[in-house]
Order: sequence, then C-alpha cells, then structure tokens
Amino acid sequence: MNTKIILLLALAANGAAIAAETEVSDSDRIAQYREMISDGNPADFDEMRGEELWKTAAGPKMATLEKCDLGKGAGVVKGAYAELPRFFKDTGRVQDLESRLLTCMSTLQGLNTEEITAQPFATEKKPSDISSLTTYVTGQSKGIKMAVSVKHPKEKEAYEIGRRIFNYRAGPYDFACSTCHGASNQRIRMQDLPNLKVQKDAQGAYISWPAYRVSQGLTRSFQWRLNDCFRQQRFPEPKFASEATVDLTMYLAVSANGAAFAGPGLKR
Repeated sequence: MNTKIILLLALAANGAAIAAETEVSDSDRIAQYREMISDGNPADFDEMRGEELWKTAAGPKMATLEKCDLGKGAGVVKGAYAELPRFFKDTGRVQDLESRLLTCMSTLQGLNTEEITAQPFATEKKPSDISSLTTYVTGQSKGIKMAVSVKHPKEKEAYEIGRRIFNYRAGPYDFACSTCHGASNQRIRMQDLPNLKVQKDAQGAYISWPAYRVSQGLTRSFQWRLNDCFRQQRFPEPKFASEATVDLTMYLAVSANGAAFAGPGLKR
C-alpha cells in the first residue's frame, strides 16, 4: 500500500471520527458532565446545615422551627414543598416556602424579617440561613410528586397573576420571562432553554431547584433563580419573598404538577 492510499485512509478515518463527535449535541455534553459529577452533591452540606438550623433554638424567643406549619401540620416537612405555594389561613395569603419560613421565623422565634432578608442568598464568604433552611425543607420532598393546588380563590388569583407576570414584557430590552422560556428549541450560548409552556420542560426545570452550581460553588434557591432571571431581563431586583415572586412561583409550580421532585439538583 503506497503512502498516498495510507494518507487517504487516515483522512477518511479522521473525518468519520469528527462526524461522530459532532453528532453529540452541546446539551448532551452538559448532561454527560452532570452525570460525571453527580456522585455526591455538595448541596447535601447545605441541607444538613438547614436541618441543624431548623432544630436549634434561636431568636429572642429562643425557639426552634419544629412547630412551623408549612401546610401539612406543625413541624411536618415531609412532602411539604411538593404542595407549595399554597393559601395559609393564618396569614390570609398565598405563600411559597421562603415567605412561609419568614412567617415562622418571625412568629415562633421573634426574629426581625428585615434582618433575615438583608442577605437572603449565600455568598462565598457567608452562608444564608434562610437559603439553607430552604435547601433542607425541599430535600424532604425528594421523590414526591408535585401537587400544588389552585382550589382556593386566592390560589387561583396567584396563579393567574403569575401567568401574567411570566408573559409581561417591559424593561430596556422589552423582555418577558416568555421571551426566553416561551418557545422550543431556543438557547443562550451552550445552554438549551426550557419552554416553560410545555409541561415536560416546565416539570424538568422546576423540580431541579434549589441546586448546587458548580461554577459558583454555592447552593442556589429557586428564589435566587428568579432574581437572576429578572437581572438578565434588566428588571429591578424584586424584593425577597414579594407577592410578585410568590405568584410567579405559583404559576411555575402548578406547571410542574405530576412530576416527582428531584431537588436539590446539580447545575454547571
């Protein structure tokens, strides 16, 4: 076999290898990456920290959160997140997990909500108590199917307002949540964007938060995810646990009904 034939065969083999390589999409590569690092989620440490905070007496009243009612009875955390947001009779409004935790921390422990929300998200230098508590509570719903109710008039109202917020266009770029998440086969750089109007996409997106972000080295809550989306739309940062974020969460949570909750997740 002469040199020319050998070279042609080598080039053909190389071309076939390149073609096979390009058949793997970027989203597949990201999925493979997540699978590689999935053995041992660092969010587990934040979850353990949250459990300790839940069971440790704190605040002026020196009380634990073990009597906090998240909708399934005082102190019951198993499966609670799978049914949130929901209407709470004692506050007369629909609450998500974070806003309900604020209620419990203020009423049971006597803590100042403004001090709690001064740093609602963890940083590299300092963890966030309410974020850790959120990670703990959500972890107790792993494997349980989402079943957020819209039976109460206030729940129906929150869902409808959340739907409107999702589709509301404003800001310097005239963006809405639906600009990025209202159509299929869209992406930003290497990241495929879920179409949150499609049930399968909405379920997959919602049930994986909170999540540990490898690129940041921190566990991030769903509330943080919403804030970051507003930032990317160039909207003003919403007040932590505001009615707007609760209503938007209600809309997205209902869209995820029927899927088994899988968080805390793991993100790139």
